[in-house]
Order: sequence, then structure tokens, then C-alpha cells
Amino acid sequence: MLRFSKASKAGLIVIVGIVLLFMYAPLTVLILNAFNERQVSSWPIEEFSLKWWAIAFESEPIRAALLNSATVATGAMLIAMILGSLVAFALNRFDFFGKSTVNLLIVLPIALPGVVTGVAFSNTYSNFLTPAGFQIGYFGMIVAHSTICIVMVFNNVFARLKRMNPSLQEASMDLGQGLWGTFRLVTVPQFRTAFAAGALLAFALSFDEVVITIFTAPPGVDTLPLWILKEMARPNQASVVNVVATVVIVLSFVPVYVSQRLSRTENEK
Repeated sequence: MLRFSKASKAGLIVIVGIVLLFMYAPLTVLILNAFNERQVSSWPIEEFSLKWWAIAFESEPIRAALLNSATVATGAMLIAMILGSLVAFALNRFDFFGKSTVNLLIVLPIALPGVVTGVAFSNTYSNFLTPAGFQIGYFGMIVAHSTICIVMVFNNVFARLKRMNPSLQEASMDLGQGLWGTFRLVTVPQFRTAFAAGALLAFALSFDEVVITIFTAPPGVDTLPLWILKEMARPNQASVVNVVATVVIVLSFVPVYVSQRLSRTENEK
């Protein structure tokens, strides 16, 4: 086992502290300004107040945007759970020509700039589907989000399937279990935590997505990140925007934390 001297440990702690400060100091300032008495963000904060929280809580546009974000994220997560897990099983179980290319194409959407994906879907909807009589609307935004969410489920499930021992499934079938029974009793218990972790990450990714949403959201429909982006142009809304941004941070933290815990539990088995 590699051992560090006390000086090395202290140096590593300092480096980690600097990195965390660099990453989270702006978020801390934002969260603190959500409790700022003043209407515009400032530092240092002279007086704290909860009035902007009350205003945000009573705002109908904010509640509608929150509901839209949750609905779209849930829909994208469900599509990603189904398609991501199916393609993970297909690539894990079967060898065929072009398998590595298919793997690359599945992962590629997460690497593409969001503006590229958004423009591609916008052009497809407006130039092909709408003239053909298909009114995509709200569902189109969910489909666009799901293309990047599929990667989260696929990566988690595929990585777990690669570590599974196929002899356990063979033993189950030798003992009389059919294909479905083996899947339910042997396969599912081994990959369900990775499946759940991928689904939670997919939900968080869709909930926070703004660039693709700009190009695919129907007229008059705002998600929470899109509402924040629009309100940033109105200085008198800065404090309310800070409140909503703080809520987004908290709501994004929960699925990511749970996903991390599930992955850690899976790795400890």
C-alpha cells in the first residue's frame, strides 16, 4: 500500500480544499444571496431575509416551470431507462459487425454540444414532422432530452453487466428456471442498483438541461432552467432568480447523491 508522509497528506488536503473552493464558492455566494434583503445581489450581505422565498413560492410561473421540469425529466428518464438498458443488454450479450461503432454512437450525444442537438431536433420537428402533419409539441422536448439521458442509463447498466458472472445465469437455467425466471431472480438483483443510479442521473441531467430546451420547448412552455435564463435579463428579479437557482441546486443534488450511494453500495458487494 502506498503511504504518504504527513507533509504530502497536508499538501493533498490543501489542493483538494483549493479545488473545492474554486468549484463551490460561486454557488455559495448565490445561495447566500437568495436570503439577501436587497433586491439585487451584493457582497457582503448586510441583512438577511426570507421575503424572496415567499415571493417565489407564491409565483404561478415558477410553479408551472417546476412542474414542466419535473414532467420532462420524468418522461426522459423513463425513455432512457427502457432504451438504455435494452441496448446495454444487446451490446453485452451479442457480438456482431460494427458493435464498437454502435457503442460509440450511443455515447456520442452526451459529448455533442447541446446547441447542436437542439438545432438538429428543431429542424427535424419544423421541417419534416410538422409539415407531415405530426404536432410534436411537449413530447418532442421529452424525446430530445432522452437522447442525452440514454447515455447515463446505458453506461451504468453496461458497466455492471460486464462485471456479472454469466455462469450464475447458466446455473439458474440448468436448475430449471426459464429465461424470464432467470432474468427476474438472478439478473435483475445484480444490476438493479446500477439501473437505478443511471435513472437518477438521467433525471438530474434532464432537469437541468437548458440549451436543448431552448430549441425544442413549445411556445409559452418554460422549464425551471429556461425560466431562470429568461429572468436573468430583468435585474429586478435577481433575488427571486437566486431563490429558484438555489432550489435547482438542491433538487439536482438529491438524485446525484442517491446515485452515488447506490453505485458505492454496488461496488462494495
